[in-house]
Amino acid sequence: MNQLLRMFFIFMKIGTFTLGGGYAMIPLIQDEIVEKNKWIDEDEFIDIIALAQTIPGALAINTSTYIGYRLFGFKGALLGCIGTMLPSVVIILIVAAFFLQFQNNVWVEAIFRGIRPAVVALILAAVIKLGKTLPKSILNIGWVIGSVLCITLFHIHPILVIIFSGILGYMLFKGENSDEDNC
Repeated sequence: MNQLLRMFFIFMKIGTFTLGGGYAMIPLIQDEIVEKNKWIDEDEFIDIIALAQTIPGALAINTSTYIGYRLFGFKGALLGCIGTMLPSVVIILIVAAFFLQFQNNVWVEAIFRGIRPAVVALILAAVIKLGKTLPKSILNIGWVIGSVLCITLFHIHPILVIIFSGILGYMLFKGENSDEDNC
């Protein structure tokens, strides 16, 4: 029970202090869940992020719900989801109550102009951290570059890139883990 509550408060802390959405939360979740608590290893974390991106919903909530379920079953999924979501809901309600008063406030605008670069840095840090775990091969590097080009240059929807990557990955790698599949 202590570990379950600990996980809840970890996700609540991450949800409270992370601006910029799910991608900005990835390095914090990774630090807490993989590195500090060692509840999940690096490879499984990468798989969870990939899975969380392929299903509908917010990345951080999908990730925390899956991790909670993986660690503590249904109660873990529920508390992981609530822990991640609760701070945002409270903050949104507070902001909504006072937004009209402060929307043109010079101080508020200055604060948000300062926060934006930090959010970009968090997202970039997540990309770099996740990229370090990717096996370095010409195929993987080409796959990353091709995916980025498809999304940014050719405006192909990320969901289509993910689906195509999954199909291509299945076709290319389906025989590599045959020993694990039999376990």
